[in-house]
Amino acid sequence: MKRFPDGSYKAVLFDLDGTLVDTAPDMVSVLQGLQQEHGVDPVPYDIGRSHVSNGALGLLRLAFPDKEITLDDPLMGEYISRYAGRVCERSTLFSGLDELLQRLDQAARPWGVVTNKPARLTEPLLAGLALADRIACAVSGDTLNARKPDPAPLLYACEMAGVGPEETVYIGDAERDIEAGRRAGIMTVAAAYGYITADDDAQHWGADAIAWDTTELTQIVLKAVNLWT
Repeated sequence: MKRFPDGSYKAVLFDLDGTLVDTAPDMVSVLQGLQQEHGVDPVPYDIGRSHVSNGALGLLRLAFPDKEITLDDPLMGEYISRYAGRVCERSTLFSGLDELLQRLDQAARPWGVVTNKPARLTEPLLAGLALADRIACAVSGDTLNARKPDPAPLLYACEMAGVGPEETVYIGDAERDIEAGRRAGIMTVAAAYGYITADDDAQHWGADAIAWDTTELTQIVLKAVNLWT
């Protein structure tokens, strides 16, 4: 049974890349530079952008299709090292979401981030965007021994924020986000404006609601936490 915004929710959790923050300008730029140095034609920006939610491993597999990239591949270390030095050069909050966060802050509605991005990249990104001191929780991909689609990171974030999963909304731009939220008993919103590949469709993820742009997301979230006027 799907649930819809009814004003009864108390907290909001966001995925990071492709949902709350547009990190593609930095992540794809680093990828393209790495390809050039290895004699590979750079992937077109739009294609790289659509794969950003798959993380560094997904991007590298896209960029070097002839290699079997694994987590311990030297290319992974090289990419992460380069990106760590540029994690917040051109990355920004998606349009309109700063205003949404301000509304949540003003009404003392806790909000936070649950991402598969490692903490060494998550923390400086949040700091660079002046978000680190505003969030109720930040759970990264290596905070626990489990990552999305496992529900554990979301449940841990709820504990940190002092709310129950049934009182929480989670927004993400990948099917694993929605799966994690559903398994955690959290209301889920698919960010259909995010980094979604051409062969994927947010309408098939089973989310409780779909936001096709950040204006619609703002309306959904504010209704959910009883701030819509």
